[in-house]
Order: sequence, then structure tokens, then C-alpha cells
Amino acid sequence: MTIQNVSSFAKGAWVAPGAGARNIASAITGDVIASAGNDALDVQGMLAYARDVGGPALRRMTFHDRARMLKALALHLREHRDALYELSFNTGATQADHAIDIDGGIGTMLVFASKGRKEMPDSQVFVDGEIEHLSRNGTFLGQHICTPLQGVAVHINAFNFPVWGMLEKLAPTLLAGVPAIVKPATSSCYVTELAVKIMVESNILPDGALQLVSGGLGDMLDHLTCQDAVAFTGSADTALKLRSNPKILGNSVRFTAEADSLNCSILGPDATPDTPEFELFIKEVSREMTTKAGQKCTAIRRIITPASVTEAVIDALSARLAKTAIGDPRLETTRMGALVSAGQKRDVLEKAAHLATEATRVFGDPDDFAVEGADPEKGAFVPPMLFYCDSPDTASAVHDTEAFGPVSTVMSYRDVDHAIALANRGMGSLVASVITHDTEVAREVALGAGAFHGRIYFNNRDSMKESTGHGSPLPHMVHGGPGRAGGGEELGGIRAVKHFMQRTAIQGSPDILTGVTGQWVAGATEIDAGEHPFTRKFGELAVGETLHTASRTVTLEDIEHFANFTGDTFYAHMDDAAAKRNPFFPGRVAHGYLLLSFAAGLFVEPNEGPVLANTGLDGLRFMKPVSAGDAIKVRLTVKKKTKRNDEYGEVRWHVTLTNQDDEQVAEYELLTMNAF
Repeated sequence: MTIQNVSSFAKGAWVAPGAGARNIASAITGDVIASAGNDALDVQGMLAYARDVGGPALRRMTFHDRARMLKALALHLREHRDALYELSFNTGATQADHAIDIDGGIGTMLVFASKGRKEMPDSQVFVDGEIEHLSRNGTFLGQHICTPLQGVAVHINAFNFPVWGMLEKLAPTLLAGVPAIVKPATSSCYVTELAVKIMVESNILPDGALQLVSGGLGDMLDHLTCQDAVAFTGSADTALKLRSNPKILGNSVRFTAEADSLNCSILGPDATPDTPEFELFIKEVSREMTTKAGQKCTAIRRIITPASVTEAVIDALSARLAKTAIGDPRLETTRMGALVSAGQKRDVLEKAAHLATEATRVFGDPDDFAVEGADPEKGAFVPPMLFYCDSPDTASAVHDTEAFGPVSTVMSYRDVDHAIALANRGMGSLVASVITHDTEVAREVALGAGAFHGRIYFNNRDSMKESTGHGSPLPHMVHGGPGRAGGGEELGGIRAVKHFMQRTAIQGSPDILTGVTGQWVAGATEIDAGEHPFTRKFGELAVGETLHTASRTVTLEDIEHFANFTGDTFYAHMDDAAAKRNPFFPGRVAHGYLLLSFAAGLFVEPNEGPVLANTGLDGLRFMKPVSAGDAIKVRLTVKKKTKRNDEYGEVRWHVTLTNQDDEQVAEYELLTMNAF
């Protein structure tokens, strides 16, 4: 058999295994299939290459440039995913597992690409939050911004998801504008290496944006600075060792950990065996125990059920697990493949034996189970193992020992408070799920358990057809957890991007803030629009360009006509005495939406032109009522421009309505799509 040499990608070149290389065995056969590692890897040179070459190249790009880069990378990976599938079988993963790891990783990258275009500016500065008014007259303001760290992100990933584990960290890092050095777990690094080769050979990435360490990191962490970051997935013991590195502590290097997690699933007291929720619960637990052979950081390790149905849960779950076909993951009939390695098999069996000191195994005998298409003695196969703990209040192992495989323990609860207490005994998890149709139970668990769990997943008959499952970290939602789970966060949309950026408080005049952020700030210098800005194409408009309109007097006839035409006959518009009894009004006043309509009439250019559509308005506020006889005028300013595609872009206009005394009566932001 040919043994694959798994290379590292350092300073723009592939480096073959060398001194210190380790052999990697197939999870299916136990045969050596690859070799990885090189103790002579120039880790300091890699850091310098990322900082000096990759970082500047990425920072020259805008967020939208980087988002387009991510999309192109994801689509390129998708074109080559069959090769990744074929190689990944050697890790013990089934085709269904590939959908989570490979397709899931590509999908995550596409989500970040989309969010980067929709939620971030087409610039190099990310504005975080609203303007803070720090002075009486508005000449001194504050604004928080985020800019990329000027270092490198070191990603240390676990063995169970060699593609998703890399891409879910890589996507927000590159979107932030920070280069990455990826270090996958050695036991499955040959799959990560292929994914990196596919991306590198696409020529989509700038030089230095991505490097790969196949094998050990050497002393790389000893050379990190305050501009660098470490994102780690693995055991809590390893996380503690890494984050205790003197350089990481001394230089305040950002360290994010996603570690051990005794995740649980609670069956609500309303979910009796005759309800859809009971069947859903059995399906969810079974799937989470067997997907990736239970090698998921989000897998269900503790099954918490009402005492009255515990026996029914054990029977139903055992019957379902008995249908799980174990074997060579390449076989279409296989539903659960192997653990990643013989070492992982030994660890799982040792942990299961420890659980057995305080819980009874009720399903799954590791000495007697069938494996189709492979030798169970040579491959890293184990059966699903279900335990029952009859004394969860005094037990310890079931709440602090994670057998990282298809192993889970059932335990009973007396009431919802007891269920919450058991869930929290895990001292921090990535996810807890609750299967219930009772909204009050959901509220109790959210309030009682939320502080101990990074995510709480509720499901029932209403959401079961569209829900994504207990064990699915979504790029839109935060992935991480307190305590034992590592105390970090990943994913969560643009939140993840900001982990690799520095938030800085900017203080200064409106002109200074406008210049720094690229977004017009009220009070900054206005640019005379000259011709009507609605006659100008997207690329011709300048931020700060302003139109001042003529005024229009609001009459009592206008107010009454608008009321009768729209049906909005609220008393403040129609009954002078009633309006005067209201502390907000001097008497009858104009409708707020009448003012918006009149404002549009004052600033809209009616002829066909580059303005393609009005897509909405944000931040509408009414500051002062307008009475009959008052005159309103409008200031329309280009606040922000965001390119959407090659045909049009979004223009955000700052709109202010003032009366005849120059008092502000309304303010909002108008969104239009303008042609190029």
C-alpha cells in the first residue's frame, strides 16, 4: 500500500514530512495510510510570512472583496468535494457524515460570504454601534470602529471535522482581514491537507493568507504577540495547557477555546409516549449518538427524562439503536462508521468503563457486536452504548466524564427544577436541548439553565419539520459555551468576524468621524449636490452630498384629507380638545406618515433615472409635532454607499425634516437602489 506523505504549506511552498513524522492509520482497517509532521518546520518564518505578506494583502481588500473571495473559495471547494469525500472515508466517516463535515464547512463559508456583503460595508473599517454624543452642541462625538488585527490567527483544530473545523474558523478570520495558520489534528490531517491544496491551487487567496501545519506546531505559540489570536478546539486539558503559555498570558494573546462538553437533552414533562415530542426525542438522541460515531463536540452525552417515562425512553431508544448498521463507511447500508483511530477507541472504552462504575449499561456490548464489511478487531469500531444512572444527584462520572464516541447516559428527574439542576451539573456545555410543547417549561429552562449552556435548542411538533437538529452549530448562531466547554465563542454571524478585529473608540468632530468611517455623520461638512442627486448614478454620488428642499405648508385641509383618505382618524388629528388633553400635543397635529409623504414629495425626482427602487427606511423618529400652518422642509444627505452587484448599489440617505423655525420634527434613513 502506498503511504501518503501529508505535507505542510509554509511560506508559499509545500514541505514534506521530515524528522518527527508520525504514521496515520486507517480507521477502517488499521493499516498505515499516511505520514505527517516535520520538526524542522520554520514556524517563526511562517508567522513572519503571514504578518508581512498575507496580512497587508488582506487588509488592502474591503470587506466585500474578502466576502467575494470566500464565496469563490467555497464554490471551488464544492466542485472538488468528491475527492474530499473519498479521502474522508478513511477517517471512519459515512457519506451522511460527509454532509456535515465537508458540505457543512462549504455552506458555512458561503453564509459568511453572504453576511459579509449584506451586513458589512464595502470598506476597510467596520462601524460598531451608533454615534455617541459627547458634547452639548454636537461638535465632539464618539464612535466605535473595528479594524483587523495586524498579526496572524493560529487555528488548532480537532480530528472529528477536518474540513468544517477548518472552514468555520477560517471564514470569519479571512473576512476580518487576518491571515491564518491552520493546524489540524494529525489523525485526520490528510483530509485537511487536500482541502488546503484545493484552495491554494485555485489562486483565489492572496499569498500568505493561508498556511498549513501538518503535525506539531513546535514552539510557534512562544512567538505570538498582542496582534495574534489562537482559536482552539479539543480537550479541556489541552486548552488549559495552551492558554497557560507564558507568551499567550504575558502578551494578552486572544485565546478562544471550544473544549469538552457534557451536552444534555431534556424530555419535557408534557412529552409522554403518545405525543409527537416523545418520538422526536428518541430520533434526536439516537441521531446524536451515532452521527460521526458520536465524535461530535455537540453530541448528547446525558439524557434527562421524567421518572415516569424513563423506562419507556430506554426501551424505545434501545430498539432504535439496534437498527444502526455498523460497518465500512463506504457501504450504502452503513449508518455508523468507525472512530477515527485505535487510540480513540481505547479512550472511549476506558471512559465507558469509568461510567459503568456508577451507571448500568442497558444497550451495546463492545465485546459482542456486528460489523459489516470490515474486521472489528483491526478497525476502530465500537457499538452505540447506552447507560442508565439511577442516582444522578450523587453520581459524578456521568456529569464530568465525556466518552467521545457513541456513548450516552439516561437519568431521571422529579420536576423541571430538578431537570435544570442535572443539566447544569455538567458545569458548562455547548448545547442543551429541550423537547417540549409547553412554553412555560421552555421559559423555566431558559432562565434556569441559560447561564450554563452556550446554546439551548427547543424543538417540538411545530418546528420539527424545519429544525436543524440538536447537534448542528449554525454559522448564524454563537457556537461555544461556558466553563468546561471552554468559555469561548465561535460563529454567531458577524460576531465571529469581530473576534479577529480590534474595537477602538474614536473621538472627534463630525468631519473627523466621517473621514475615518466613510459614513456621513450629522454635523459634518455637506457637499452641495448641485443637480438633483436622484439624477446621479451610484458611482457619481459622494458621501456627504446634500440636497436642501423648498418648504411646504401643512394645512388643516391636508390633515383631514389624509385622515379620510387613509382611514387614520386618530383623535390627535381630528379632535382638537382631545388632542390638547394629551401631554404630547398642542392641539390637532399632522399625521407622522403625512409628513413622510410630504417629505418624499419635496425631494423625489419624478422622472426615470438611476434610482431604481425605494427599499425601506430605518430609524424613523418624530421629535416635534407639526400643526396646521407649520411649514416643513427636508435635508437629504448621502450617508453611506454599498455596492450590491455590477448593476446597482444601495444608497443610505440621511433625511431630516425641520419646521419654519429650523426645529427638527423628524429624522430617518432612506434606502434606495441606484444603478451604476
